[in-house]
Amino acid sequence: MKILVTGGAGYIGSHTCVELLNAGFEVIVMDNLSNSKPESLNRIRQITGKPLSFYRADILDRAALHEIFTANEIEAVIHFAGLKAVGESVRFPLSYYQNNVIGTLRLCEVMAEHNVKRMVFSSSATVYGNPISVPISEEHPAGAANPYGRTKRMIEEILVDLHISDQEWSAALLRYFNPIGAHESGMIGEDPNGIPNNLIPYISQVAIRNLDELKIFGNDYSTKDGTGVRDYIHVADLACGHVKALEKVMVTTGVEAYNLGTGRGYSVLEMVDAFEQASGRKIPFRISGRRAGDVGISYANPLKAQRELGWSAEKGINEMCKDTWRWQSNNPQGYDSNHIHYITNAQTVVNYEESL
Repeated sequence: MKILVTGGAGYIGSHTCVELLNAGFEVIVMDNLSNSKPESLNRIRQITGKPLSFYRADILDRAALHEIFTANEIEAVIHFAGLKAVGESVRFPLSYYQNNVIGTLRLCEVMAEHNVKRMVFSSSATVYGNPISVPISEEHPAGAANPYGRTKRMIEEILVDLHISDQEWSAALLRYFNPIGAHESGMIGEDPNGIPNNLIPYISQVAIRNLDELKIFGNDYSTKDGTGVRDYIHVADLACGHVKALEKVMVTTGVEAYNLGTGRGYSVLEMVDAFEQASGRKIPFRISGRRAGDVGISYANPLKAQRELGWSAEKGINEMCKDTWRWQSNNPQGYDSNHIHYITNAQTVVNYEESL
């Protein structure tokens, strides 16, 4: 069974590709490499011992999408491709609406033309905004507090409307909380371009001494130590959730949302302490003002995913930090992509079993 993974060279996408290949699926990756490295695909092959195909193409490129679906008998799509930084979305909202919403519309149009009506969508807990209460269940009212979250919510509504218009569509909306960690091998992990937007990759860059200090955005929230509280989930657990969701959408129709989280929140300072213990290194930090679009407390009620997908998070905070540190210490500069042949257009497909 062939599965198209948009944004599959990225952080969550690459870990999901590992789990898909291990589960026996054939994987086709589409990624424009704007915030990812093709070396991650080589390492997926090394971890799994299995091939995958890759198209370097943009989600906004309708012709490229059509070509990919024409050349491959794709049965379902796992859709990661999109811009994903909360603060950046506040500064550049039009880019986020253009890339995330319009890109998904084009993807859905091409899927419909090729009669592919099964999707697992990479949504976000940011669709809930500043929560009324925690833990947050899927019934919590939507109220995204930033353009990034609003793009995710818009796409969710588009998929609901698509199913209303055509009952054959099936989609799982996976509302992630805060993915961290790395593959236990230390071969793939989070490698953002420039200064990281998310907490743990920022902490790990400070630990490896690529950055001088951690900037903590706000210490005046209504939390135990004043810093923001989040539900952190190991990326490997998150990747397994995608496989479970895919298995469900292949045999059902309709659109369902699922929280993927642990159900427990940790503050920024608690995460700093946990990472110091995992790495054995001191993490210098300074307090800055709150960041636009951030909320104070957010953690999941994950019971629906446990009940309907048969999925639950298994890895704890210590394992998350240890795996992050293994990845970062083994790869202090992230992926080294100098030696790899870049794919320059959507017409070229690489089978990584043959290229290694």
